Amino acid sequence: MSFQAYLDKIEEKTGFTPRVLVQQAQARGYDAKDVKAGVICDWLKADYDLGRGHAMAHVIKNGPTISDKHVGGTGTHRDPSNTLWLDGKATNPLK
Repeated sequence: MSFQAYLDKIEEKTGFTPRVLVQQAQARGYDAKDVKAGVICDWLKADYDLGRGHAMAHVIKNGPTISDKHVGGTGTHRDPSNTLWLDGKATNPLK
């Protein structure tokens, strides 16, 4: 599953766009440099019953930019852009 597809699934499951979840994480201080991704994953599991996927923790810790190695190609793990869309799948211009 691509990073963007994972974020879209999170939105479907929680009803929140990735940007809203990032804002919630920031309010909890989870964007601090010393916070480990596991802490973020534990919060998302406890509050939203989300699994241990990497996309949301990555976005909270590093912002919406992903490595170019994940862009293009035909594999199921490929994204169309190196910038993830955080404002809801219904408004994603790349869809």
